Parts: sequence; structure tokens; C-alpha cells
Amino acid sequence: MGGAKVVRGSRSVNSCTETTPGHPPKRDDTMATKKTAMFTLTERLTINQANTDTFAAIDLGSYVDVGDRQALQVHSVDFIFQGTSSSDVGPTGSFGATTAGVGVQLTDLNRGGLVFCNDRALVASGVLNFDSDGFLSQATDLYPDNFGKGSDDGRYVVNDQLYITGRSTAIGADEAVNVTVRVNASIVTLGAKDFMAIAIQSTAADN
Repeated sequence: MGGAKVVRGSRSVNSCTETTPGHPPKRDDTMATKKTAMFTLTERLTINQANTDTFAAIDLGSYVDVGDRQALQVHSVDFIFQGTSSSDVGPTGSFGATTAGVGVQLTDLNRGGLVFCNDRALVASGVLNFDSDGFLSQATDLYPDNFGKGSDDGRYVVNDQLYITGRSTAIGADEAVNVTVRVNASIVTLGAKDFMAIAIQSTAADN
């Protein structure tokens, strides 16, 4: 990825360090039956205005089926930060001559903006910081329900979209920060009670 900054697999010191997970972890190994091997969904978010929430979405209509109790099992999420173009060596030139922070969140409900980290809809989030000396640092939140110890662990999503929200405190003139979200997932069939419990919990999170 050239100079891209990749955020993955370490607990954040900048955003959601001490919060509880969005959904309870999978209770046992019999909750879901796998229908596919793991695959990757990707979506790119382009942030070109400072202090403004920017949105994108991943359509799950082909993966989630209520009638068949079919859900998406999210195993891990990576956030890749790049500059204005794919040939930029990292996003350092995107901020001008100022410090900046970029936050990005993935949720399974449309919140219309960034959320606090105890929000049940939050699947994963990451932060990229740029300081006055030109150094980049990053962190990603690690939740036990979507980054389990084994391949059978994960966050179950029964909604028809995943929502991406990003925001930067600074953007240089004619510049942008591009954030690619890579969701590693598989399709599973849930038991009737398990599917209903997750659907009810997701509905409750919308209140």
C-alpha cells in the first residue's frame, strides 16, 4: 500500500480505551453455522472538509436474510489511511502545516455522526494523529466480540448496512484524507432464538 497508514488490532489510547463492547461475545461454538469461508468487504471514505462528518456505507443486502436467519459475522476491521491520491506517500501532506486528528467509526445503525464508544451500534473505530513535527500515530479499538480468539468468534450483524463516519480536525487546501475500511467477514446461519435476540438488541440500540 505504499505510504498508507494501516490501523489494526491494538487497543486505542485516543478514543475508546475503557468502554464495553457493542454486543455480547458469542456464547458458545453452536450459536452459528457457517455458510461461507471468510471474505473481505471494502469501502473508501474521502474526507475533504475539516470538522465535518463524512459518510459512506457498505450494503449488506446480499449477505443478510431475515427469512433464512442469515447474518454477517464480522471477524476483524482494518482502517487504511491515505492521502489525496493513491500515489501519495502517506497522508502527511493532507493536513497542511498544522496538527490534526482523524477519527473513523464503523456502526451497524445510522447514527448521523460520530458516537460515544459505549454506543451498542459501534462495531469498530480508529484514530490517526498528525503532530507539528510531521509524525503520524494511530490506534484502533479492539472489542472482544468482533476480534475473538478463534475463527468462530465475531460480531453478528443482522442489519442491511454498515455505516462509516469519518471526521478530521484539519484538511489542507485542495487536499483530502482517504480512509479505506476493510471488513473481514463470513456469512452464517443463526438459530431462531439467537437471531431474534440479536435483532431485538439491535433494535434496542436504536432507541
